[in-house]
Amino acid sequence: MTKEKTGDGPDRRAIRAQIDENLKRVYTSALNEELPDRFRDLLAQLKAKDGPSQDGLS
Repeated sequence: MTKEKTGDGPDRRAIRAQIDENLKRVYTSALNEELPDRFRDLLAQLKAKDGPSQDGLS
């Protein structure tokens, strides 16, 4: 079989590389966003209910 028939030719590799780059950009952007105050408050409430963690870090 040739590479074009298996679907892994140069065009497909370029498309996959572009998709990978775009996904990394989106996820990096999302990771750098600040957590909304409402979520922060909810996490604090859950943490308070659970009490101190067993590993001693909280």
